[in-house]
Amino acid sequence: MIHTAQQFGTAIATARKSLGLTQRELALAINTGERFIVDLEAGKATAQLGKALAAAQAVGLRLTALGSSD
Repeated sequence: MIHTAQQFGTAIATARKSLGLTQRELALAINTGERFIVDLEAGKATAQLGKALAAAQAVGLRLTALGSSD
């Protein structure tokens, strides 16, 4: 379970690498800058949520609400 921005960033980085994507390729896939991906993977807490969720979706991470049975 992900509880911190750092854990979220690590999950994004792990999934990205397993897909063989570079940070630049992921940035292009979600129409953002590479710096955003670098900051996101570093756990920068000020990362924009919409872009962070797009990155998660692009690398196949499925996020569910707390208490969800899905």
